[in-house]
Amino acid sequence: MTVSAARRREVIDALRRGTVPRAGLDLFAVGLDRFAGAIEEELETVAGGGAVFKAVRGEYGSGKTFFARWMAERAKRHGFAVTEIQISETETPLHRLETVYRRLVERLATASHPPSALRDVLHAWFYALEEDVLAARSGPLDEAALTREVDELMERRLAAVARTTPAFAAALRAYRRALVAGDAPAAEGLIAWIGGQPNVAAAAKRPAGIKGDLDHFGALGFLQGLLTLLRDSGHPGLLVVLDEIETLQRVRGDVREKGLNALRQLIDEIDGGRFPGLYLMITGTPAFFDGPQGVRRLAPLAQRLAADFGDPRFDNPRAAQIRLAGFDPGGLVELGAAVRDLYAAGASPRVPAVVDDGYLAELAGAVTGGLGGQAGIAPRVFLRKLVEQVLDRVDQFPDFDPRRHYTLTLSAAELTDVEREAWTPVAGDADDVELDLR
Repeated sequence: MTVSAARRREVIDALRRGTVPRAGLDLFAVGLDRFAGAIEEELETVAGGGAVFKAVRGEYGSGKTFFARWMAERAKRHGFAVTEIQISETETPLHRLETVYRRLVERLATASHPPSALRDVLHAWFYALEEDVLAARSGPLDEAALTREVDELMERRLAAVARTTPAFAAALRAYRRALVAGDAPAAEGLIAWIGGQPNVAAAAKRPAGIKGDLDHFGALGFLQGLLTLLRDSGHPGLLVVLDEIETLQRVRGDVREKGLNALRQLIDEIDGGRFPGLYLMITGTPAFFDGPQGVRRLAPLAQRLAADFGDPRFDNPRAAQIRLAGFDPGGLVELGAAVRDLYAAGASPRVPAVVDDGYLAELAGAVTGGLGGQAGIAPRVFLRKLVEQVLDRVDQFPDFDPRRHYTLTLSAAELTDVEREAWTPVAGDADDVELDLR
């Protein structure tokens, strides 16, 4: 497979920073082939008018965020729109569905449009309506007649949405009128309101006959309307990823109960057929799914997410809840080899010769040892050290040999909280050893 220099650079730069790339994950995905068949089947189900819910569990470092973005790339290849939302107590609390919807729109992306793609989706929808009107007519239409017939078609397409969420349909009508009239301020205010933004000026909402801001109960109706727009503008589905949902365990008790109930409500609405074209994925740690402060606190939700895991070899990728096993030392070497080969495609010919699989095993062992022997949490640090400290230097300096000139060091400042808890710093002097004398 030929990889462009820009795509390769984007991936390598992200790994150098210690982050998950936004795209190009298929270039170094390791161990995900076993999920590919089931994922493709589910995407086809959603594209055909169905809906799917998926829960992904895994410990820190097992690759949940990587899996979600790998999944997003596959969804985009099917024409889907995608959005990834980080659940947090302050920024995006799960029990505030109006906030979740707002974040969904802010991060909405397609294969051709970066976030936020709402404006592009709306304009593509209006264009599709015009094309449908023109295709149904044998003769020419003047501007007034075209506008009138497009409005009539829009009403028919929005009939189901208007029955449950009339404000969404009213805002779309007003937005189109503002565009036709060239009223840019009104159009900007209305598209902000359609996107769930709070504090939109009353003057912008008045032509649509709408008041106030989007609330918790209206958010699901707006999601239903957004799915209609996406489908009619050429996007057969929407992938929504709710990442780091385990943060619910750390919030106040009443807030946690509301968040869990909101998740239960979303699952029930999907099962009830309210959201054709929606693929909802959540990611969380085993403690969230199995622990006393997570899913088990709400019995109906626990029943819906129940899973019986045994031998990992026979995990069912079609199940509602799937698990990521994380990396072992061999998996780290395989991952490192994929990244090395990607890097080498645009670098010095020394790279694959000097950074061979034997050295990758040595580096993987050193990183894992520095993190208390926990290979499962090592991938981020391993890849960052590999790119920044080894591959870059081999590429730039003809006499650099990582076996002789590089010794792995880890500092607390470069580690996440979980990595820091596992970190076993090497003391260079007896005075560096901290003793607990309590």
